[in-house]
Amino acid sequence: MNRDRTAILITCHNRKAKTLACLAALFNQLLPAEVTLDVYLVDDGSTDGTTEVVRQTYPQVKILQGDGNLYWNRGMHKAFAEALKHDYDYYLWLNDDTVLYPDAIASLLTTSHHLAAQGEDKAIIVGSMAHPETGKLTYGGLARNSWWHPFKYKLVEPGQDPQPVDTMNGNCVLIPRSVVQAVGNLDPAFTHSIGDIDYGLRAQQQGCTVWVAPGYTGKCQTNPPQAHAWLAPELTLRQRWQKANQIKGFPPAESKVFCQRHASRLWFFFWILPYVRLVSISIFGAAEDNKT
Repeated sequence: MNRDRTAILITCHNRKAKTLACLAALFNQLLPAEVTLDVYLVDDGSTDGTTEVVRQTYPQVKILQGDGNLYWNRGMHKAFAEALKHDYDYYLWLNDDTVLYPDAIASLLTTSHHLAAQGEDKAIIVGSMAHPETGKLTYGGLARNSWWHPFKYKLVEPGQDPQPVDTMNGNCVLIPRSVVQAVGNLDPAFTHSIGDIDYGLRAQQQGCTVWVAPGYTGKCQTNPPQAHAWLAPELTLRQRWQKANQIKGFPPAESKVFCQRHASRLWFFFWILPYVRLVSISIFGAAEDNKT
């Protein structure tokens, strides 16, 4: 049986040009003969003709429809759930605004095989993204950088060898069957963000490991930090709360699940901390000193 049957999981919404660029790079991958790819694309209610043009250009893509309310995490959960029915050897998360380098998937698979040979047979492999203009690191593996706060992370620059990290951004992530058997799917408790970081942390709890692959895997521009839009100094408390409570902010119910799962006995403190900060900024100002 081919050990490198790989399901590519993508979700998109009204970014036709970016989705097509992503797929073009994907179907131009330089792959060994034993590697096969099946692409699962969730079109979450696009109104820009994404589904139609993908069907015409890439008829081999398996398209699943959303209603416009799935966003990233639940869209990826839907794609993942469909692919799981076919028991692949690997599952690759891929953001539709990511353009892979030609050897990206081959490099990720080689890294996985290399680590498995060293006894790391339940290793998630994370691809690092470079800004298309500056070449600087935009997304990839995350390592904790605070001695007291469990959710403070820094991006880890890729090197010549695989590097262990704590969790990851979900832009380009290779997950072997062994990890999926231990961890399962993304958690639909999260709508848009947090789900990728949660998955990496849950994997660690199940005895899996997370590694940054050597070198850069592709290009992806940094998205506007909507989760921190509530820091803008001109906002009222009501406006600040509305922005924080949006799907792309940090909604309290989803944040509570994350903190309870990953902050141990101090979960309530770390859950309430951003909202205390929200109120204090509205009362005392100084939002400019709180850019994180």
